[in-house]
Amino acid sequence: MTTSVTETDTLIVGAGQAGVAMSEHLTRLGIPHVVVEKNRIAESWRSRRWDSLVANGPAWHDRFPGMEFPGCSPDSFVGKEQVADYFATYAEKYQVPVRTGVEVLSAERNVGHAGFRVQTSAGVFNVQRIVAATGPFQRPVIPPIAPQNSALLQMHSADYKNPQQLPQGGVLVVGAGSSGVQIADELQRAGKDVWLSVGAHDRPPRAYRNRDFCWWLGVLGLWDAAANQPGKEHVTIAVSGARGGHTVDFRHLAKQGVNLVGLTQSFSENCVSFRDDLAFNIANGDANYLSLLDAADAYIERNGLDLPPEPQAREFLPDPACITDPILSLNFAEAGITSIIWATGYVADYSWLKVNAFNEQQRPQHHRGVSSEPGVYFLGLPWLSRRGSTFIWGVWHDAKFIADQIAIQRQYQQYQTSDDL
Repeated sequence: MTTSVTETDTLIVGAGQAGVAMSEHLTRLGIPHVVVEKNRIAESWRSRRWDSLVANGPAWHDRFPGMEFPGCSPDSFVGKEQVADYFATYAEKYQVPVRTGVEVLSAERNVGHAGFRVQTSAGVFNVQRIVAATGPFQRPVIPPIAPQNSALLQMHSADYKNPQQLPQGGVLVVGAGSSGVQIADELQRAGKDVWLSVGAHDRPPRAYRNRDFCWWLGVLGLWDAAANQPGKEHVTIAVSGARGGHTVDFRHLAKQGVNLVGLTQSFSENCVSFRDDLAFNIANGDANYLSLLDAADAYIERNGLDLPPEPQAREFLPDPACITDPILSLNFAEAGITSIIWATGYVADYSWLKVNAFNEQQRPQHHRGVSSEPGVYFLGLPWLSRRGSTFIWGVWHDAKFIADQIAIQRQYQQYQTSDDL
């Protein structure tokens, strides 16, 4: 049986937002390349998100420069299917050379000559460069403390679609980033008794003084922060575009009927224990929220902008009983809890990439996506070059930088003197 062999300069692995952006920039520079994707273009938006999900940023912000969202108000929050359709249309517009249904099995550096041999389900690719554009949301993580209790339905947020999936009874949602907060809110509005486990988080305003928080992060230069603040490596961001966009307020969620608890600590038989840190986590989230309001007010005064004051943005509801008298343990049977949803994030999976581009923790070693292994590049990772690297617009700009680095290396490799001719 003859194995199919494809020769090209650069292989892009993944046809989500990162892979599509990378292809656009390589095309502009005239660099031969192929994009391989084991599913469909932007598949994660379609099948790894819940039904009602919308983008967390407004349509004017969360897009590529080359195309607006068709038929959408600039200030609207676009649904997940529309986002996936956007990338499929964008790939068609820019003639992305994508091969779907192709899974990469392994990639190894050639011995004795330049480039890499990449084994896929559709044959071999011989390439000079590899761009790993699979992003950060590859393998859902459920922490090892998860109970081994067959009576409970447990699922990761990647598998949650809608409230109808769950059996009758209450739900414990573990994780209060954007996914956990929105899922807990949706379940409570559907009539479920919901407990939301709240850990460390940032809580920006959805909008302030007639400007969305995406705009504020832009003018304040916070999108371009080159590194996370010390101690905030595992802090999630609680923000929502649901129902037209709103500021996440945990006190409002408690008033609405969501039971707030601290960080989930351990399980024993039919019980779960929580840390006594709910008030602390809420207070830190409030401080993050108020710091952005302070920075916005200072920017308005400094630049003489005519934006309406919003004093009510600094008004908080009184602390509910779940904060002042926190629940530290629950018995599932007594509480009527029959389901747990783990909104606990993902890890990257580069097991196919067998090169010297990882540290002892198997995390990519790179500078702005240019890895420690010559010819290998990473794209779509958090804080790849800045705070905005995992946002749609941010990955486009990161891809442009990497494409320029590829072009520079190609120039060096193609250089010849008169003696070489």
